[in-house]
Amino acid sequence: MTTIISDTEETADEGTSGQYAFETSDEGTALEHPTDRSTREATICVVGLGYVGLPLAVGFAQSDYRVIGYDVDDVTVGRLQEGVDTTGDLPDEAIQDGDISYTTDATSIAEADYVIIAVPTPIDDDERPDLGYVESAAATVGSKMEPGTTVVLESTVYPGTTREVLAPALEDASGLTAGTDFFVGYSPERATPGDDEHGLADVVKVVSAQNEKVLEDLATLYESVVDAGVHPAPSIEVAEACKVVENAQRDLNIAFVNELSMALDNMDIDGRAVLEAAGTKWNFHEYRPGLVGGHCIPVDPYFFAYRSAREGFDPELMQTSRQVNESVPDHVAELTIKALNQSHKTLRESRVLVLGLAYKAGVGDIRSSKIDAVIDALQEYDIDIAGYDPFADGDAARESFGIEVQEQLAFEDFDAVVLATPHAEFEQLDLESVARKLTDDPALIDVTGTVGEDAAVDAGFVYRGL
Repeated sequence: MTTIISDTEETADEGTSGQYAFETSDEGTALEHPTDRSTREATICVVGLGYVGLPLAVGFAQSDYRVIGYDVDDVTVGRLQEGVDTTGDLPDEAIQDGDISYTTDATSIAEADYVIIAVPTPIDDDERPDLGYVESAAATVGSKMEPGTTVVLESTVYPGTTREVLAPALEDASGLTAGTDFFVGYSPERATPGDDEHGLADVVKVVSAQNEKVLEDLATLYESVVDAGVHPAPSIEVAEACKVVENAQRDLNIAFVNELSMALDNMDIDGRAVLEAAGTKWNFHEYRPGLVGGHCIPVDPYFFAYRSAREGFDPELMQTSRQVNESVPDHVAELTIKALNQSHKTLRESRVLVLGLAYKAGVGDIRSSKIDAVIDALQEYDIDIAGYDPFADGDAARESFGIEVQEQLAFEDFDAVVLATPHAEFEQLDLESVARKLTDDPALIDVTGTVGEDAAVDAGFVYRGL
């Protein structure tokens, strides 16, 4: 049987490092792989039904596999059983289509040929990888899986986690031996919530495994649901590293334009105009300044840095990029204060409306949003903050940010508007109408580049932007 574990960020034990080595050939392996029969006859269990696991489960079900969706959250499973998408990324009918069952019963894992574990891998307060969810999922899977299972981790992890953490946890829980009684692989998730053009089927899938036979097996499996094809990595560690490097590169490039924006602001030069002009050169890479939130870009560099530091090398540029991007919320708060001062507002009497609370456009996910840091910085000046987001759950946002959250967008009695998340809905705002509803001499702080300075000034705003 084969188990695939999918990504959502977890925690690992350093004490197991180096204790388990994998075979690099199939010699002596007599256990049958699903591709020895037909992958379409395989049963797939997805463990963890969040933003990564649920689309995987649905994708395999739509490709005519029998799928078991397992999660420990009774509420999530209950809603899925009712046919309701719990992520906001899929149509409800997709949840209902195909041969897929949702359950909190871990014994169902034993029925699967493939088990996909999609659990989170955050960082802790010391910016160290927290692999607790991975270890917990591995313990559950290991206690239920049958001999012959292949376990593939998709969670974002530091290089070496599959060998050092996943395999030992599975062995401890199952009493079986990796490479002989069951098999492991790694395939980093590349899902982009809220992006219809880069879903499961549209992005090349990197796959890796402990030996060539398992690698061929997994490549065949993923090719059946990923139209863009698969890229077999030469080792599990290469596949693990590629995911964190992808997002570390983005973090570094965004840090450059964020630092550039701050420097040009001090020179009283329009940073976005500079980027537009520079972008006319054929080899200039287009990035835009902004808040860097979410579960990948602000997290993945720490995974790489953690493993690298263990080997005695500190990646300074990567860590500096993190410091720059983590400073942006304070810069946004500073821009807001300058705009209020320019509008002759008394800070402790000012009211500011934040448009957009989610970490990125087109989604309602407020976890790992950097808006909270902006709010915290402004509240230090006793500024009254309210928020609005067309996608985020209002009750969850109120609890998370500790502010008034509007159910219906209203601008009356506010002194300034902070455009924090580039939802498409905000591009349609009638600036002149908005300015009339605000107090006299209103301010507009455009974090996202949604509104041009000339248009904002013509509408009557004091304008500040990244």
